[in-house]
Amino acid sequence: MIEQIRGGLTAPLGFRCGTACSGIKNPKATRLDTALIVSDAPCASAATFTSNAVKAAPVRLSMTHLKAGKIQAVVLNSGNANACTGPMGMEIARRMAEAAGDRVGLKARQVLVCSTGRIGIPLPLPRIEKGLKALTLGRTSSRKCARSIMTSDTFPKEISCLVSTANGAFRIGAIAKGAGMIDPNMATMLCVITTDAVVSQPVLRKLLRTAVESSFNRITIDGDMSTNDTVIALANGASGVTPQPEDLLEALDAVTQTLARQIVLDGEGVTKFIAIEVQGARTARDARRAAEAVANSTLVKCAWAGGDPNWGRIMDALGYSGAKLQEDRVQISYENLPLVQDGLAAITPWKKLKSIAARKEFTITIDLALGSGTHTVWTTDLTQEFVRLNLSE
Repeated sequence: MIEQIRGGLTAPLGFRCGTACSGIKNPKATRLDTALIVSDAPCASAATFTSNAVKAAPVRLSMTHLKAGKIQAVVLNSGNANACTGPMGMEIARRMAEAAGDRVGLKARQVLVCSTGRIGIPLPLPRIEKGLKALTLGRTSSRKCARSIMTSDTFPKEISCLVSTANGAFRIGAIAKGAGMIDPNMATMLCVITTDAVVSQPVLRKLLRTAVESSFNRITIDGDMSTNDTVIALANGASGVTPQPEDLLEALDAVTQTLARQIVLDGEGVTKFIAIEVQGARTARDARRAAEAVANSTLVKCAWAGGDPNWGRIMDALGYSGAKLQEDRVQISYENLPLVQDGLAAITPWKKLKSIAARKEFTITIDLALGSGTHTVWTTDLTQEFVRLNLSE
């Protein structure tokens, strides 16, 4: 049984966190922009990172530290991605890990680093070092941590759960950020998950990959992949409970899918949340191609913004998706109301379809009728507000 509880990152036993205003974007700013998450004991650790060939310095450093294992802390900042900053960026990421480690008595290699914000600008390391020295660690700062990593987000994203199993109860908590530059894999996002469950590192890494594939790898807002995407999971075993892998995976799914949904709902300029469910594809890969083509189509997304169930644009996206299809077999429905049958317009009254397309949330089901492949993507509309938010500063 999974029950939502309060506490976020520090709901699991043995975790503390703290935040600071380091003035990363502006030395006179007062908003939180730095966070430190620490376990009282070394953790089994797992992470997934952006598949973008252009990887930010903190991503490359964290990938290296993760290989060594025995991770015990994560330092994060918003306001600056420390991406495309060359050798200096790597040195700054290393020194961030050192500063965080010094703050809590750890070696730099026991610290993972996450950054988010503007690309190509040097990160003001002295301000971060000063912020880390000033922050206070405790068990009540998780919400502030979620707030400190926000960029264009409009609300902090946090969740924690008590998981009761036949082997006993353990806790899991997480924070995330993401609102723009969202597209698999994994969306432009940061996420840190903590748990006091006892789990081996190989098992945790396998389960996290599975959970990410079913959540953060199924969301898209604008079709752009980031340089900094990172999802981290730390398990310190403080509960003494060793759950069955399927119980831990269920908990990871509950946490990651909730946060993934929050990210889509908080998309830049978003007014609608749309689930694209493709079934009947020849293969799972074809189902994914079809779902992502529809979800990322600018024309389709603009139609949704106008409340227009324009099926021609959906058919067009399916046609160029690369998925195998036969036009005269395609079925499309809005919330179980037929829109397309056998590749042709259905007889459902247009007024009913428009009423669904006008909703804030709805599901589009696409059946290619060629096999058993399925895939679901959560996506959004595309509005003028999105354009305004993404104009150059």
